[in-house]
Amino acid sequence: MPALELFELGGRGGRRYSLFSWRARLALAHKGLAFESRPVKITDKAAIAFSGQKRVPILRRGETVVSDSWRIAEFLEQAYPDRPTLFAGPGGQALARFVNHWTDRVLVPAVGPNVAAAIPGCVEPDDAAHIRAGFEKGFGRTLEEMWAGRGAGLERLNATLEPLRSLVRERPFLGGEAPLYADYIVASPFQWARIVCAEPVLEPDDPVAAWFERVLDLHGGFARAEPARAGAA
Repeated sequence: MPALELFELGGRGGRRYSLFSWRARLALAHKGLAFESRPVKITDKAAIAFSGQKRVPILRRGETVVSDSWRIAEFLEQAYPDRPTLFAGPGGQALARFVNHWTDRVLVPAVGPNVAAAIPGCVEPDDAAHIRAGFEKGFGRTLEEMWAGRGAGLERLNATLEPLRSLVRERPFLGGEAPLYADYIVASPFQWARIVCAEPVLEPDDPVAAWFERVLDLHGGFARAEPARAGAA
């Protein structure tokens, strides 16, 4: 069987900092599949021209090329049905799709302003300029203004997390007693924050923090093995 290659954003010191990449990485780990990481700079579109589009993550298996973290998860579920399930059936897949939309449209925008100012320090200068421009356009503020408003930003994030907090008080994972792909979707912004920003976005006694620690421990500590950011933003 052809080897699996994951094309993903790479930063300084070998960082794999993309939240979307981490969804694919954890899906691969859940399935017990080895893969080769192919780091790509955000400004290096030529490196992924073979995919016919301009974004990572991209999974390649021989002649098969799959882009977008959600499509990668769907592909893995279909291509490796004998491996642990990511969705636990069609109903679980439909619910995971809702979780994917909620995370992208509600959770990521709540986390983003609290860590954005730290990201340029994790990447090369040309990527840093690209990231700065994208965040400042998207949020309508400079990175410095976002950092200065971090106190209010964390309060907004705290309120956003209340439904998730209530759920993970009741059970170890969103999937119940064991994780499913929905756990990896929701964990991805927190892994992103952990990698790019030295200042935490969760209080240590938050049930969401305890749930995230459980996710970090999964698959032999696969996600925890990626170093957290050290030093001030």
